Amino acid sequence: MTFDNKVIWITGASSGIGKALALELSKQQCKLILSSRREHILQEVKNECQQPENVKILTLDLADYKNMTSVAAKAISLFGNIDILINNGGISQRSLIIDTDIEVDKKLMDIDYLGTIALSKAVLPHFISLKNGHFVTVTSLMGKFSSPYRSAYCGAKHALHGFFDALRLEHDKDNIKVTMICPGFVNTNVARNALIGDGSSQNEQDTATENGLDVNVFAKRMLKAIKKEKFEAYIGKSEILGVYLKRFFPKLLHKVVLKSQVR
Repeated sequence: MTFDNKVIWITGASSGIGKALALELSKQQCKLILSSRREHILQEVKNECQQPENVKILTLDLADYKNMTSVAAKAISLFGNIDILINNGGISQRSLIIDTDIEVDKKLMDIDYLGTIALSKAVLPHFISLKNGHFVTVTSLMGKFSSPYRSAYCGAKHALHGFFDALRLEHDKDNIKVTMICPGFVNTNVARNALIGDGSSQNEQDTATENGLDVNVFAKRMLKAIKKEKFEAYIGKSEILGVYLKRFFPKLLHKVVLKSQVR
């Protein structure tokens, strides 16, 4: 698979992984739709792209998941079609279960899960009509195993795997692909923006995130996985071993995570 002449829609494109993907893809012969809540930041990202004439911006709030049909229609109208939807937008969380208000759990599910699947369901009829399409969803290693301080985040990310595994099965006949991207620690602002128990932002960096994979290296590896149309890709450093420990030695993983004291 090649990105040449493809129309690629990226959510969460104003910073972090989404911005890195946009800048990397702008070097290729494809058209981009960049979405997030902040139009002025998207415009800055567009201006940094190598071929800004091939980039359109479309504001999007994943929390407004009941209005995704109209947003998807606008996106399709920008270039006439969409070939790849990269579901990258979302938020994280850093708080103990006992300290986390239920509204924080709801917000994570509204944005990370319902917002993402509502947007994907809005695009799905277009992919079916084309008999082609590719959903790429950025979840997390926390969608495969869990960690303290991330209960709501883990719940939402696990749910995404359940939904998109079903979508892949239902629409194999329509030539629709699904790739789940599971990052480990990536050096972005995801920890700073993470919600704590009362719903406010953490506003500080995690040591593990600070020492995580460079976001530009991550973007290159992610695009390779998309080109190969992988079902799942685990991208990070040694933390990706947790996926295999969970599968074969779950009690050992439990002990390893407890000893790691990760926040």
